[in-house]
Amino acid sequence: MEPPRPLKSFPILRLPFLVIKEVFKTMNPFEIINFSMISKRAKTITKKKTFYLEYAIHFCVQKPLEIKIHGTNNLVSGHYLMTSDKQKDGKTLEDERDGFITRKVFKYSMDSIDEWKQLCKYVLEIFNKQTIDVLTVFMDVFVDQKISIIDFLKTNVKSVNECNLFQLGENNNVDEHAKYLLENIKITNKVISWLHIKNGDFAGKFPKNLKELYLLHSEWMGYEKLLEIDSVQVILGGNGISNMGWNSFIKKWIAMETHLNLELLDIDFKSLEQFRALVLYDIPHEVVDGSVKRVLKTTDNETEEISGGVDIRRIDGKTATFVARDFEFLMSVH
Repeated sequence: MEPPRPLKSFPILRLPFLVIKEVFKTMNPFEIINFSMISKRAKTITKKKTFYLEYAIHFCVQKPLEIKIHGTNNLVSGHYLMTSDKQKDGKTLEDERDGFITRKVFKYSMDSIDEWKQLCKYVLEIFNKQTIDVLTVFMDVFVDQKISIIDFLKTNVKSVNECNLFQLGENNNVDEHAKYLLENIKITNKVISWLHIKNGDFAGKFPKNLKELYLLHSEWMGYEKLLEIDSVQVILGGNGISNMGWNSFIKKWIAMETHLNLELLDIDFKSLEQFRALVLYDIPHEVVDGSVKRVLKTTDNETEEISGGVDIRRIDGKTATFVARDFEFLMSVH
């Protein structure tokens, strides 16, 4: 019996351009990155091929530090997690649910922040990204390194599509670092903040021309800060604004002096009757009969058929309908 012949390596780098492109479509994010590290030529080819692929990049400043690479339609996601536990180095975990596959790989480093920064830069380079899709930051972790982390992101990331801001401890004061992040990171589409801002005169400024702004603990926000907001959708999870402040805001909206791009506002009010009595008392408005049904914008970029409501009209003819339902109090512009 003849001994088995040794397996020959497959010359993938010599394949035609279109064939290599199809091979890359079958690779998961980890395979693409590992392939790029084979040689300089492999890295060059990888950068050319990933230009044609759709991957979403998500950087996470948390414990552990994490980088997520989501494939087309999010069917496959690769997660790198930084660890100081040497025994976890290279350990992989895989989870499959409803056709979605998540693969996690642990990377050991004695300096997890520096390792995370270097890997962030490499991922941006390999996937030809100047912007990232999501940035998640826990503002009260790595506090001593927070400024350097934000500076790193400012230098290496042109813009962020969506930014999620969290804190682990409600009593931790994160105001200054939150202000610094908002000043130095360009966010283009969506901000979700779970921060407990301590200072009613918080000096941080939210980005202009947002599509969505969620402030889930907005009790700190006053009237003047409300006027600074520029977003298509605004979701406020607490009400620190006086009834007189809301009255003035609505008058300015009617006069087209503020929030010209607003399509939906979700605020913390109990009922339409209370709102009419305390806020709309000197503002012309119309109570719409409950039998009247209209399709209006609601949260999460949805539309829904809604009965009744209270209408006000802007000087350009736009209508805003106030609706109270379940745990929402909406101002829907149409």
